[in-house]
Amino acid sequence: MSQPHLNSTKAWLVYGFAIVAYISAISQRTSFGVAGIEATERFHASAQILATFSVVQLVVYAGAQVPVGLLLDKFGPRILITCGALLMAAGQAFLAISVNVPMGLIGRVMVGMGDAMVFVSVLKLLPLWFSGSKIPVLTQLTGTFGQLGQLISIFPFHMMLLNAGWSTSFSVMSGFAFATFITTIAFVRNGNGWAGPSHGTHSSRSRIAQALKQPGTRLGFWTHFTTAFMINTFMMTWGYPFLVEGQGLDSALASGMMSIFVVVAVVLGPVLGALTARRAEHRSNYALGIIGLMLAMWAVVLCWPGQAPLWVLIVLMISVAAGGPASVIGFDFARTFNPPRVLGTATGLVNTGGFIGAFITIYVIGFILDMLNKANGSSGELYNLGSFRIALSFQFVMAALGITFMLIERRKARRYLAEQ
Repeated sequence: MSQPHLNSTKAWLVYGFAIVAYISAISQRTSFGVAGIEATERFHASAQILATFSVVQLVVYAGAQVPVGLLLDKFGPRILITCGALLMAAGQAFLAISVNVPMGLIGRVMVGMGDAMVFVSVLKLLPLWFSGSKIPVLTQLTGTFGQLGQLISIFPFHMMLLNAGWSTSFSVMSGFAFATFITTIAFVRNGNGWAGPSHGTHSSRSRIAQALKQPGTRLGFWTHFTTAFMINTFMMTWGYPFLVEGQGLDSALASGMMSIFVVVAVVLGPVLGALTARRAEHRSNYALGIIGLMLAMWAVVLCWPGQAPLWVLIVLMISVAAGGPASVIGFDFARTFNPPRVLGTATGLVNTGGFIGAFITIYVIGFILDMLNKANGSSGELYNLGSFRIALSFQFVMAALGITFMLIERRKARRYLAEQ
């Protein structure tokens, strides 16, 4: 049956404005990561309290993925992207006027809820507007383009934060989110392939069970968990303080170096997308190779005597940044193992992986830093290289957990395909 809307000019227009909404979501998500030092001062917060801001947002994001996936299968991506943009606009506006920790946490909860609706909705749009051969590459490109949002938080937002202050900066970010709310209403459509709200007999519980029954969904979850938790931990909370307070970099240099994540995503994302489309049987090997690179570089930096040279830190950031494109491989597992009627649910389940891993890691790192500070007599130096070395080593524990389950589920997925 002919489907002239697939790969059409209108398809690219819809995808383009959906990507703008996702770019905004990434900028809202990562804005707090470059405001960590200012947040410590504004809210008079300890390391554990600072970590709690990111943890709360990530808990909300991860916890919302399954209900968002269910709603996505029922109502379609346009409504969810619209609601997500509006929630993020409200959350950043509330954060702009926050003067204490409870108010700030409310703002981050709203940002997390809105953010949770966007990425999986953009992925749901792809099979509605594009042919199957383009989807793996476009899935990677979605993650790649989204990283432009990080550039917004690194450069213009951070400059505003330093020069115009907290309230003005977060108000501008709220305005950006609201602008994407308007453009989504105006330009994003579900497409001819969308069947409308589902009134079938499949309950929410049965759709979750059907998605989880597929070994590809579980393999996707653990792939996303292991590839994404380190980059989320670095970007959202501990990367900037580690570079400035632990490694002694100038704040402007540290902020600028965060753009490495975007460069790596732009270069590596399309490459992994093409490899995933052409050599699908090696998808897990690509992910495991990148995980090994990340762990090797963290071992080098944390064991380096004294502060690491700049070039070593750059290589570390390149390796950690590779986890972003690698995490998208998890969604390809969900797509190829699940029928369309539960694809939103399966995608939501996979997307919880890296964020569950991140909020555990972020919180434990903050807890360790505070414990070390107390053990040293609370001298007032909350962040130092020795403490960071111990605290950041917790990432190896999380990686070992993730790799173990990746290997278990990969074996089950291969057995499933052989039986089919």
